[in-house]
Amino acid sequence: MAPAPFLIRRLSYCRTNVISHTYCEHMAVVKIACTDTTINQVYGLTVALLVIAVDTICITVSYSAIVRAVFRLSSKEARHKALGTCAPHVCVILISYAPALFSFFTHRFGHNIPIHIHIIFANLYILIPPMCNPIIYGARTKEIRKKIIVIFNKS
Repeated sequence: MAPAPFLIRRLSYCRTNVISHTYCEHMAVVKIACTDTTINQVYGLTVALLVIAVDTICITVSYSAIVRAVFRLSSKEARHKALGTCAPHVCVILISYAPALFSFFTHRFGHNIPIHIHIIFANLYILIPPMCNPIIYGARTKEIRKKIIVIFNKS
């Protein structure tokens, strides 16, 4: 989530301009400023909470429609297969939003959290969803699953 350019340009930096992160996270940049960063902190938290709230509402509405449609299916096997596809997606969402929320809140309120913990959690919420989706959906495809089993059986 990129900050508005005017919010970063308004900051003056009197210390180092090196951030201790693997990417340019908004609050990591704000923390090296020596001016008042209240606007940046409020903006960042507001945007983060709005994005997560809108995502949660949209995902809840979609999944409630999916669940309603799935339970209308006559075949128990079809219902099981449809729910089996949705469950990993929900898990990836939870696994990515939990570290994101941790990072958003601890940057503002958790002053005793070591920087390496911030970096780990920031990398988790950026890397896990794109990394997990191909694995989850690839493993659910019969042809890919068979090839993986063959590869592992050879070694």
